Amino acid sequence: MTRPASSRAPLAARLSLPFNVWNALTIGIALIVALPVIVVLAHLFVPAEGIWQHLASTVLPRYLGNTLFLVVTVGVGTFVIGTGTAWLVVMCRFPGRRLFEWGLLLPLAVPTYVIAYAYTDFLQFAGPVQTWLRDSFGWSAGDYIFPNIRSLGGAAALITLVLYPYVYMLTRAAFLEQSVCVLDVGRTLGRGPWRLFTSVALPLARPAIVGGVSLALMETLNEFGAVQYFGVDTFTTGIYRTWFGMGEQVAAAQLAACLLAFVIALVLLERASRGKRRYFHTTGRYQHLPEFALHGWRAWAATLACLMPVLLGFLIPSGLLGYLSVQGGDALFGPAFLDFAGNSLLLASLASIVAVSLALLLSYGARLHPGKVTRVATRVAAMGYAVPGSVVAVGILIPFVWLDHQINDFMKAQFGVVAGLLLSGSAFILVYAYLVRFLAVSFNAIEASLGKVTPSMDAASRTLGQTAGGTLRKVHTPIMRGSLIAAGILVFVDVMKELPATVILRPFNFDTLAIRAHNLAADERLAEASTSSLAIVAVGILPVILLSIAMRRSRPGSR
Repeated sequence: MTRPASSRAPLAARLSLPFNVWNALTIGIALIVALPVIVVLAHLFVPAEGIWQHLASTVLPRYLGNTLFLVVTVGVGTFVIGTGTAWLVVMCRFPGRRLFEWGLLLPLAVPTYVIAYAYTDFLQFAGPVQTWLRDSFGWSAGDYIFPNIRSLGGAAALITLVLYPYVYMLTRAAFLEQSVCVLDVGRTLGRGPWRLFTSVALPLARPAIVGGVSLALMETLNEFGAVQYFGVDTFTTGIYRTWFGMGEQVAAAQLAACLLAFVIALVLLERASRGKRRYFHTTGRYQHLPEFALHGWRAWAATLACLMPVLLGFLIPSGLLGYLSVQGGDALFGPAFLDFAGNSLLLASLASIVAVSLALLLSYGARLHPGKVTRVATRVAAMGYAVPGSVVAVGILIPFVWLDHQINDFMKAQFGVVAGLLLSGSAFILVYAYLVRFLAVSFNAIEASLGKVTPSMDAASRTLGQTAGGTLRKVHTPIMRGSLIAAGILVFVDVMKELPATVILRPFNFDTLAIRAHNLAADERLAEASTSSLAIVAVGILPVILLSIAMRRSRPGSR
């Protein structure tokens, strides 16, 4: 009996994916990124020898409750601030609007743990605010009640202040792209700025808003430095405490799996809420829409609404850090501080080079051989940004510690020497963790740039005898140089700010600026921590400049 032709065809052919080196690279990169997640999920089925029951009956409800509170509060806060300010700068005319267009991005340069250190020094009992209150009104400690910034509510407020730019950035772009015809219809029906915003612009911008809020919530789930410093128990601090405080590897991995479940639930909830709905503009006419001119108290209210997030999220903490650095600063400022900065620069440079290189190969492989497997592989490779750094760290540390033990056993048996922690004690696993976390950042930028290169260039290059690799090297790379540099800068800055993965995976006696600031703040040496913190903020301004330039060019012209 003759079998059907489809059953005789190779699997790769049936999936419309001919196997070659580019497909192998794409699948290999996806597997590299997926390894930590696979390791964490596999530990769900490993017995924890009673420690899990102890965690579930003592601290797990607190981890769950605090994490949920942060997710809900930050989600609502970033939505309100991000969408409100985006609408004001796009559709209204008021004093300072042009300045706020890019100024509202500035809090993105401040890591959450840095703003936590700054406001703690500013608002604590011995800080300038409470000291001024006591001196001005003659109060003593028991005469007034002052909110404690080092609390769950304080953590939620500060995280919101530095993460709302994700929502602002995407929502502003969505508002700029909305058709003038749709908004004109709303205005001719007599709808003012508020009703036009709520009934027309907001529904059309929903995908962008949900995308921005999702990014903010993923960063919230990844948060470690601020919540640990404030003494707020969440899954990220619980993972660190369970591994390093209790020495329970399996239980830490299972907590990491719970945190990963939060991320998966967040993604599924967003997709379920969207359902099969799609959002389109039914006209291609884009032209400048006259803004709503605000006058009197409304104009100044709009200015104040845009000023407060910038003031609270960037200007005040940056000013405080600058003041503390001048007044005291790091006692090791000098050669030792340069070592910390050098370690940060080395890790960030290596990670950005590797991430950009792999993202370029990944996006080019997907361009050459589109298909089901390639599509799945690219999605897997780009999922790392959604996985919290503590989860990535645990998923990397477990297999590499096991591998180090195997190497040590072999070296002792064969040569009588102890090899030490060749892998898990080196900077290699740090770069690997950064690659898993931030490959998506470079991939998204490079894929968008590569998509703008016409396929006819590929065909012309191949007819001139160039291989696929030669075409990538001699044609695409020079054209995409600007996007490659921008992608590298974004990864570089993210690595400089990353704390949870760095704290867990760093080699012994290997400190970065983030680790230095974290350690000094943990010892309540906030003035000394300000120097490293200010350096991180200064580096973080780089992507803000890139984003502001891109946003300035983003309004469509007349069609």
